Amino acid sequence: MEKMEKDTNINNEDDVLYSAPISWYPGHMTKTRRMMQENIGLVDIVIELLDARIPYSSKNPDIDELAKNKYRIVILNKVDLADDKKTNLWVKYFEEKGCKVILLNSLTGKGIKDITEVSKELMKEKIERLKKRGRLFVPTRAMIVGIPNVGKSTLINKFVGKSLAKTGDKPGVTRGKQWIKIKKDFELLDTPGILWPKFEDKKVGLKLAFTGAINDDILDTYNIALNLIHCLKNIYPDSLKQRYKIDFDKNEKEEKILENIGIARSFKAKGGEIDLQRVAYILIDEFRACRLGKITLEEPDEFKENNLDL
Repeated sequence: MEKMEKDTNINNEDDVLYSAPISWYPGHMTKTRRMMQENIGLVDIVIELLDARIPYSSKNPDIDELAKNKYRIVILNKVDLADDKKTNLWVKYFEEKGCKVILLNSLTGKGIKDITEVSKELMKEKIERLKKRGRLFVPTRAMIVGIPNVGKSTLINKFVGKSLAKTGDKPGVTRGKQWIKIKKDFELLDTPGILWPKFEDKKVGLKLAFTGAINDDILDTYNIALNLIHCLKNIYPDSLKQRYKIDFDKNEKEEKILENIGIARSFKAKGGEIDLQRVAYILIDEFRACRLGKITLEEPDEFKENNLDL
């Protein structure tokens, strides 16, 4: 994949600085989509994990089509990293669309118990109807889906109390489907993380890169860091100022802000120059680790013109 090239035609603050498209759709993701199509009839509920920091950008539009006519649960994962006020806006948004919404911190397990409770609530009428027809045992089967690195495997392992699902910092660890019995009457069908084939909105691709949904090995860390600074200086400027003890205004160039972070941290390479590549890596890493504060990069009102309906 080509690295992102700098676009010198910046017309407004909303433009991205490095506008070549990010595209990443390994072959196993095509197989995942086919597998989901083949198995959707086996489940009653589709549970979709979204990253609470980027609920729109981490939502795969393919899943809406694949999961139509199924009960839906939206899980906003990594809420411990997200802006609480904006998370509440997203909860309201999805609830208005008819979804059950669960807030989750998959690392600590907070919110996990709600999954079975909400699933039973959704299945209550169907279970009662089938039992009246003579079915003594009616298990609930759910498919759990989400983009790479959104926390599915960590969630499942917390759910069952042991490492049944593989986990890793890099996206794309889960490669095949697996049925996981959570309780006697509740089973999960796990699927590999699936991304859409291309990102028509360049800012969506960037936000996925910021949060680690795209493999860092194929990205230009320096350019991604400049775009992250561009984003943060407009919506959370204090996150950079307070973390790195620097000052700037909205007109400050991203390159200069990155350099000033390096100066503040004394990240020097041979010859005494600032090691900008190292600074870029640290900035992205600290953003993902919430060391810049609880940050959400998008709000529902931004996407009223887009088709986000479930």
